[in-house]
Amino acid sequence: MDNIIETTKSIARKYEKILPVLDERSRRIWCATEALEIGWGGISLVQRATGVSRPTIMHGLRDLRDDSGLKRKQLRKSGGGRQKLQTKDHTLLKDLDVLIEPATRGDPENPLRWSSKSTIKLAEELTVQGHKITQRTVYNILKSQKYSLKANKKTKEGKEDHPDRDAQFQLINTKAKEFQKNKNPVLSVDTKKKENIGNFKNVGQEWMPKGEWTEVNTHDFPDDKLGKAAPYGIYDINQNQGFVSVGISHDTAEFAVQSIRTWWYKMGQEMYLQSTAIMITADCGGSNSNRTKLWKYELQKLADEINKPITVCHFPPGTSKWNKIEHRMFSFISSNWRGVPLVSLQTIVELIGNTTTKAGLKIATNIDKNHYATGRKISKEDFKAIEIEHSDFQASWNYTIYPRAAA
Repeated sequence: MDNIIETTKSIARKYEKILPVLDERSRRIWCATEALEIGWGGISLVQRATGVSRPTIMHGLRDLRDDSGLKRKQLRKSGGGRQKLQTKDHTLLKDLDVLIEPATRGDPENPLRWSSKSTIKLAEELTVQGHKITQRTVYNILKSQKYSLKANKKTKEGKEDHPDRDAQFQLINTKAKEFQKNKNPVLSVDTKKKENIGNFKNVGQEWMPKGEWTEVNTHDFPDDKLGKAAPYGIYDINQNQGFVSVGISHDTAEFAVQSIRTWWYKMGQEMYLQSTAIMITADCGGSNSNRTKLWKYELQKLADEINKPITVCHFPPGTSKWNKIEHRMFSFISSNWRGVPLVSLQTIVELIGNTTTKAGLKIATNIDKNHYATGRKISKEDFKAIEIEHSDFQASWNYTIYPRAAA
């Protein structure tokens, strides 16, 4: 095993050095020569070391066996070779999109973009329509069109997935399109994991001069004085902009709605001057749980205050990772501060605020120093006074809270 690894590394080093002077033909002949030198298993080993495809190496072997092939000097013109199938088949991409759309949890402008149909099934359906295509080609096209292959990592709440799971995704997507069309904000909200403030180990690595490292505490017990930070995030899907309110108290529904309120006054109302409503997508658990009375009560206060109805759509239990904020904002925040001890509240705020992506994500921050009590109860009278309209489909997941002044 060690010999194979060393041989692979040796071929990779040689290939890297000689590659700049190789053209297309000489590259495959060089790879074929190395494969012949190794003997059995040489093609696979050279393929791993150089990244040159197996068919290309096989072509080089045929050149070596054919003396006349070695004497030919002609190379194909730039841009030659087999063209991509979608270039020759002008209706392929359109027909593929039509097949995926009914089962797609979103689209490029809305909450999600992933397909539940396998590439094998898609290839079969396209073949029936008259396209000559393989499963592998479908896979390559989907990758080039920015689709993602998602693994089934879920936190199940209950013995089985909810039967209305897919239908809820479709409803969220339809609602989001409607709000975006009317120039109204669509927000993805959630609380990021609480972080200990202090000189504690933070998972990840960062570049430092050789022989240097950052020393941190050997234990992870919370500092009584510094406490913990609770970042509550609001991701604006329309604008690809984020807002994080970093709290130092408890993660309650009151804190969650206060974070949304702060976003509105600091960012939202200026960007959405003509908006008539707000849409929020949230998980079914945590401080913005669909079962929490305080969440709805505080949203009612916010709706009254800004005089706009607030529509809330919750993701089904066990599907929180599909909430847009998770993979469009929180993941990049975690990547940005990896390996850096979160020694102070200001450090956390600055690291969050400096998080950017190639897609142009920008994040504004806020420190919320208010204290939020846990266990706060809402009376029956106050809860009945909420001007709420439940959807006909999954009423506990989908509802709109109207401002009482307008009602």
